[in-house]
Amino acid sequence: MSDVIVVDYGAGNTRSVRAALTHLGRTSYVSAEPILIADAPYVILPGVGSARSAMEHLDETGAANALRERFAANRPILGICLGMQLALRASEEDGGVKCLGLLEGLAVRLDAPRIPRLGWAAVEPWGDVFYFAHSFVAESPDTVATSEGLSAAVRRGSFLGVQFHPEKSDVAGLTFLESCLSRV
Repeated sequence: MSDVIVVDYGAGNTRSVRAALTHLGRTSYVSAEPILIADAPYVILPGVGSARSAMEHLDETGAANALRERFAANRPILGICLGMQLALRASEEDGGVKCLGLLEGLAVRLDAPRIPRLGWAAVEPWGDVFYFAHSFVAESPDTVATSEGLSAAVRRGSFLGVQFHPEKSDVAGLTFLESCLSRV
């Protein structure tokens, strides 16, 4: 069994997430198989893509229910960027999409002079600088960290979601990933 299952939803940044995990000495496997999602020591729901097509793929493969069951069983899940947004109740993207509902809140389109928001920014109160690339952001009571006034991390139960890309955030990102994985 792999240390980490990186959930396949037909898009996403699975290659860069797996490269970061390999750098940390972790084995990983990309899958949407419900049994693998249920049994893995750790699951990552990666970012990049469209909310509607990601949710359609997760629903069709049974991965959506497996993620909900894993969350209900208090088993760890890390959501990255779109993966974090998919854990919310819904997203405004693609005309409105019902998401996994692991957390309260909604993914809303950024109201900013430049969209997408690209680049490095500090995450408070953590103090570390991470790489961001997003056009939507969480509005959630489960927000535990912010960046430039926007939700940068959400947490509820066994789910931790981050708007930034730890796999593209150099040493700070690798340190963050290792910290998440070491809790298992």
